[in-house]
Amino acid sequence: MHDTSNKDFPAPEHSHAVRADVYVFPMSFAQQRLWFLDQLEPGSTVYNVPFVLSLKGPLNLGALQGSLQEIIRRHEVLRATFRLDKGCPIQVIHPFSAFEIPIIDLSNQPLSQRESTVFRRANEEAQTSFDLSTGPLVRVQMLRVDEQEHVLLLTTHHIVFDGWSRAILLRELAGLYDALSRGHSSPFPDLPLQYSDFSVWQNDYIKGEVLAKQVVYWKEKLARVPGMLDLPTDHARPAVSTFRGGAVASLVSAEVTERLRRFAQQHGATLFMVTLAVFKILLARYSGQDDIVVGSPIAGRNRKQLEDLIGFFANTLVLRTDLSGNPSFRELVLRVRETALAAYAHQDIPFEKLVEELHPQRSLSHNPLFQVLFAFRNVPTHELSLANLQLKLLPGEQTTAKFDLALFVSEENNRLCLRWEYNSDLFQCETVERMSGHFAILLENALARTDRPISELELLTVAERQQLLCDWNNTWQDYPREQCLHELFEQQVERRADTVAVKFGDQQLSYAQLNAQANQLAHYLIGRGIGPRERIGIYLERSLDLMVALLAVQKAGAAYVPLDPDYPGERIHLILADADLKLVISQRSLTGSLPRQGQGLELLSLDAHRQAIERESTAHLATVAGQAEDLMYVIFTSGSTGRPKGVQVPHRAVVNLLTYMKKVLNIG
Repeated sequence: MHDTSNKDFPAPEHSHAVRADVYVFPMSFAQQRLWFLDQLEPGSTVYNVPFVLSLKGPLNLGALQGSLQEIIRRHEVLRATFRLDKGCPIQVIHPFSAFEIPIIDLSNQPLSQRESTVFRRANEEAQTSFDLSTGPLVRVQMLRVDEQEHVLLLTTHHIVFDGWSRAILLRELAGLYDALSRGHSSPFPDLPLQYSDFSVWQNDYIKGEVLAKQVVYWKEKLARVPGMLDLPTDHARPAVSTFRGGAVASLVSAEVTERLRRFAQQHGATLFMVTLAVFKILLARYSGQDDIVVGSPIAGRNRKQLEDLIGFFANTLVLRTDLSGNPSFRELVLRVRETALAAYAHQDIPFEKLVEELHPQRSLSHNPLFQVLFAFRNVPTHELSLANLQLKLLPGEQTTAKFDLALFVSEENNRLCLRWEYNSDLFQCETVERMSGHFAILLENALARTDRPISELELLTVAERQQLLCDWNNTWQDYPREQCLHELFEQQVERRADTVAVKFGDQQLSYAQLNAQANQLAHYLIGRGIGPRERIGIYLERSLDLMVALLAVQKAGAAYVPLDPDYPGERIHLILADADLKLVISQRSLTGSLPRQGQGLELLSLDAHRQAIERESTAHLATVAGQAEDLMYVIFTSGSTGRPKGVQVPHRAVVNLLTYMKKVLNIG
């Protein structure tokens, strides 16, 4: 996503000097944003840019030190600090001064500890913050592992350095080290421009008519843009983002990468556009939305003269694609292509200025306009080599994330390398790994079915399909199909007679006590003429008596209908009218509030008849033979659509449910 046009860049135009060797310039818009974020959260390391470079072989430390000094001398932005001056954000360019690379000798440590020490020190260095107002914004130190192995730790701040800058630094480091090692001077001419020239130009250009036209385009393109991409997260979004993060890496095979390339060429698109289309399908599937907005960084070096400068030129484009209408993958790629080309044509407006013009709803919890980033890294690559040294960039630990989710795509050895960075306050690593797997499946299916609607493209792995369609739907289990719930309870009484069965406040009953009291009440109910399949209302507050009554009704062969005393009177009235109750079990304190429904409704107050009930037998009711298909209870719906309706539930259904719950919840 880089335009290497030969547009002329204005001649250098320097600002005023604070001293003879200190110059002041306005910040670029991108620098202003990072400076503002640093003011909001001083000490943040989220915009640190660390390098960990392994050097194996005979190191010429003087040549390396001289090379780094020359790079910092050549690129004045690496000597900048940032502050306010009369209310305006400025960058101050300081004079170059020579420095020595501090060396930390690890060679006296046991060999087994050196690698872990290197990574620990590298991570500590990466997590050490910069002070933008005092600098320096480049830190260098060397770890000496042994005589033939060193590790260079170089850390910069993003406000003076971007992804393109890394290639420039490595190229110049190689050329300078080679020259200085042989006693030669720098092979690079002085730079005709500096980053400060770009910054001055940008601040002037932003006021011009060209930019005004670009603002009109973006206002139209992003009208009524969704405030958030509603991806399902593992954790609730914090009110203020901490930028804590992690990363997941994956690869696309060379065969699939080549198919992607051919498809892109056939449709006048690029690998960036095709992979972005697949990524947007993934986001649409996960979010359930069809208006998908992502950010995408561009080099921001669309003038030839800027290509060799270190600095923060990168800009971010907002790419909005409409996935409505269930287009084919082929059609979606054309939509993405159209969006991308239009965005490139209007890329001169800095993202920071765009936010200022659009006034989106701002929050400290997420990025404005987009929360997901997609980047195709096509910056120039430079082979890692220094004279007589073997070089290797060592990976650092990913502990920060600037966005909810970011997918970085690069091409190495004819394969696409994917790096998924995620906000760990929102997502677990396993979730992002699963998302990465779904992306890989979508890639292959999109290429195989380019004319099929995107809703038909397969997303799930074979294992996930098995789990969703078969495993989770395999609800068969063996359970006592022919037994009633109270019969299973009686079996538990035999096994655990003295174990506490139920507690209420400071009261409790063992299994044996609960069973005995339920048997007594069941005998009493039968004596009152209650028979099998009759319905008994239970109008009791939560208590031990409630549990006794529920069991007793079942033991008597009847079914219970719960009547919560907290129900509105009208609801209880409607239930009584429909439930066909033979009897209502209650207590003295509640009977006065119970609506009387018909002359045949009989009330049984447990506390009023307690002595009579306690004279009944505690033995099982052998004469009552319940059936598993018998009604156990009737529960009435809320009546939200009109009159409450009674749902009849047999013993077998409850036994089935409780057997499943016992298994899943591991209840003893």
